[in-house]
Amino acid sequence: MPGEKDLGKLIASMSPGLSETEYVFSCMAEVDYEKMVLLQPLCTFNEEEGTTVILKRDKADEYNIAYSGVFRCITLHVHSSLDAVGLTAAVAAKLTESNISANVIAAFYHDHILIKSHEADEALLALNELVRVGL
Repeated sequence: MPGEKDLGKLIASMSPGLSETEYVFSCMAEVDYEKMVLLQPLCTFNEEEGTTVILKRDKADEYNIAYSGVFRCITLHVHSSLDAVGLTAAVAAKLTESNISANVIAAFYHDHILIKSHEADEALLALNELVRVGL
């Protein structure tokens, strides 16, 4: 199943859902893959400076991993195509109106937005307004 490409349809049916789980970002200069299995990260991304790891806050605390900021994840429950144009921009623009930073991860089926925990409820309201009103 290829996913939806039409921006209007994506926004009208994106059904944002907010996770109660708190996540953190950390950067590891060297990756210990045995430890990585224990950490069960939501996501990793290799950059020149190190490997960014997004993991549950309680795992970071348990393994004494440094981080700054605590985030919650809003998942857009619509199967967006990886070729879809404009969804990230529309979501970012809506959150910008409320001065909310968005850290977006595009996965195969859905887009996920990590929002600072204290702004997560406000972000969810803004995205639900986008669904109701559209572009």
